[in-house]
Amino acid sequence: MKKIINLIAVLISTSLIFTACIGDLDVIPLDERVITSATVYDDPAAYEQVLAKLYAGLAVSGQEGPAGQADISGIDEGFGQYLRGLWYHQVLTTDEAVIGWDDQTIKDFIYHAWGASDVFVTAMYSRIFYQIALANEFLRQTTDELLNERGVDAGLRAQIQVFRAEARFLRALSYWHAMDIFGNVPFVTEEDAIGSIPPQQINRADLFAFIEADLLDLLDDLVAPRQNDYGRADRAAAWTLLAKLYLNAEVYTGTPRWADALTYSERVINEGGFTLEPEYAHLFMADNNPIQNPGFNEVIFAIRYDGIHTQTWGGTNFIIHAAIGGSMNAAEYGMDGGWGGLRTTKNLVNLFVETDNRGMFYTDGQNLEIDNLSEFTDGYAVVKFTNMRRNGTPGSNLAFADTDFPIFRLADVYLMYAEAHLRGGGGSLEQATAYFNAIRERAFGDDSNNIGSGALNLDRILDERARELYWEAHRRTDLIRFGRFTGGDYVWPWKNNVREGGATNAIYNLFPIPAADITANPNLTQNPGY
Repeated sequence: MKKIINLIAVLISTSLIFTACIGDLDVIPLDERVITSATVYDDPAAYEQVLAKLYAGLAVSGQEGPAGQADISGIDEGFGQYLRGLWYHQVLTTDEAVIGWDDQTIKDFIYHAWGASDVFVTAMYSRIFYQIALANEFLRQTTDELLNERGVDAGLRAQIQVFRAEARFLRALSYWHAMDIFGNVPFVTEEDAIGSIPPQQINRADLFAFIEADLLDLLDDLVAPRQNDYGRADRAAAWTLLAKLYLNAEVYTGTPRWADALTYSERVINEGGFTLEPEYAHLFMADNNPIQNPGFNEVIFAIRYDGIHTQTWGGTNFIIHAAIGGSMNAAEYGMDGGWGGLRTTKNLVNLFVETDNRGMFYTDGQNLEIDNLSEFTDGYAVVKFTNMRRNGTPGSNLAFADTDFPIFRLADVYLMYAEAHLRGGGGSLEQATAYFNAIRERAFGDDSNNIGSGALNLDRILDERARELYWEAHRRTDLIRFGRFTGGDYVWPWKNNVREGGATNAIYNLFPIPAADITANPNLTQNPGY
């Protein structure tokens, strides 16, 4: 795993396929005097090094730690990091979080008032397509023809076949984020020659079909579940992504796929070898990985962090730092200080009862009600993520967190199975209830809060997902699937820039294609309402 944590910053200058389409947020390669696409693969080790860059693109923001040689430009490098952008879009737009800062348009995410020129929207869009461009170029450079020209031996070829499947998985993950957040987006694969821009726009349903087909095709080339280096994709990660696609298929395509969502959830559960971590808090600590804790095996796919080798102002470092303020002692959370920004709303807090150990809130000096968004003490602080290890010692660096971010984990899959069953996807009500109760038993320490199968319903599923998965970048997608993200049927503080919350327009179920890309690419049509 050192090959992923010890990130080798290898970029390919021909990865600029989207440069002309993202305006001021250009993708920037390494200095060509250091490495170029013509020479990068002279070293057989480069194939794994470039793959490491694909994983690194989810975790860091550039080539020189927290700042320096940013992958995209036009925005503060910390704001432009992939996971931080994803978190803004999936969490800050919901009842899970508010932010006290006044950086540019960031509060528009809370209000549901963003527009096509929003710099944070543009940064996420650019990040996604930067990742896709890198994956495409890796696939172009690893064809049989080019491997033959380079005289690559059979042993390395076998490894490269696995690397290619991982690159395709990472591309599918980013295309899923693009489809979920933006809808109809530019579409390019490795089959498109460099410079064949501007790219065509793909319909959301057609992109769904592409992601689905690509994932199904690459499954056999991925390593079996839990047999790859931790932090790298295996077959279970692809199964989980397929389950996520199918769970939201009706949103993406208009056609439900509940049976398929249940099938792939079941594969993860039955064939993945994953188990629930006994202590919920351990999932979000500085040593939340099986390398430091060999029995840790709930997380299916994670973005890995190390306070020495993957320094960034985004990722879990942002989540932990920004959630510390007021009377909180930063040292208790393994950090060197707090940024006084993130809190949560009463809607989330009120879902928990006192005996639920997942309700990790700091309340001393904090008000439940949020009268002033810019005042850190308005709103409870969330202390779910921390840079402390299980043994009570801090991570390797007080300035940068070690804590990995779980993209997919077993508890989520349990709840996906239960929801897919309730929506008509087959399976067993008894089994769905058992999965639901397994999560509850961990939360309460016993079975006293278990429910009978007759009490399991979709509202309970949505509330349990909120309790189990808050701040893990699922909430926006969940609320949209349940029809509660926009409109007035469900509101929370400061939605629609109203203290008590108000109705918002359905156009905000999608984010806009950035105005700069609409201007640069005549093939693109803006999402309705923007």
